[in-house]
Amino acid sequence: MKESASYKVFKVFNIVILLFIVFLTLFPFVNIIAQSFSSEAAIRSGQVSLLPKGFNIDTYKTVMADAMFWTNYKNTIIYTVVGTTINIVMTTMFAYALSKKRLAGRNFFIKFAVFTMFFNGGLIPNYILINNLGFTNTMWAIVIPGAISVFNMLIMKSFFENMPIELEEAASIDGCSTYGTMFRIILPLSKPILATMVLFYAVGNWNSWFSAFLYLDKKELFPVTIYLRNLISAATGSLNSGATSADDLSQISANIKSVTMVLTVLPIIMVYPFLQKYFVHGIMLGSVKQ
Repeated sequence: MKESASYKVFKVFNIVILLFIVFLTLFPFVNIIAQSFSSEAAIRSGQVSLLPKGFNIDTYKTVMADAMFWTNYKNTIIYTVVGTTINIVMTTMFAYALSKKRLAGRNFFIKFAVFTMFFNGGLIPNYILINNLGFTNTMWAIVIPGAISVFNMLIMKSFFENMPIELEEAASIDGCSTYGTMFRIILPLSKPILATMVLFYAVGNWNSWFSAFLYLDKKELFPVTIYLRNLISAATGSLNSGATSADDLSQISANIKSVTMVLTVLPIIMVYPFLQKYFVHGIMLGSVKQ
């Protein structure tokens, strides 16, 4: 069909607006990358925009030459993989059980779960609990306390509730047990919501630092977020105290934040393209009652 002049104007207007939105979205990321490769003087004078000024990689060398950085980076990968696995298993099992209206005490468990979204024991009782369980200075202090996100669980519960009941009835007639139906029928059809939950949990675990800050005392157990936080604090403290005579320290104090952001965000950016096709689909299916 031939497009009218008004429709062509509408398309051009849409393209311009969308390109402008894309530019506003990407500009902070590009600017951070440019700053991470720029010199101290260029950053302080505000010359860095989309391209590096006074190109150098001194800060990258300083950070990446430290063996502790790689140890903490490995810890973050382990915490993220183990934590996300626990999150997905626990959340899926809980959500699937609560999606069944025949479950005895279903309303109680749902209300109990929602209650925890608004009320908790507090910071000190949580610390005492983790310490009494013997989780202090172990990986379990990071991955166990947040094993289930109630918000994510409710999304998955809604997704399971919207699946045709006939699928489970047919599986039951064919002799499938409850677990067989879940693992052989339900989960293979739940890839969008599972991918979405993996992304949510993985990003949260990767960026998490407060639990490690509270429960870990040994540097060799720190995640990379704590390492980078301490590096920023040290550089900022040295700058404020005037101890910036060395060129390396001066460079680090100028663009350490940009470098740490790039090193922290890079793995998530690499994973996201493989999961983003499921993202919107999974959220909509899990949040809209059909």
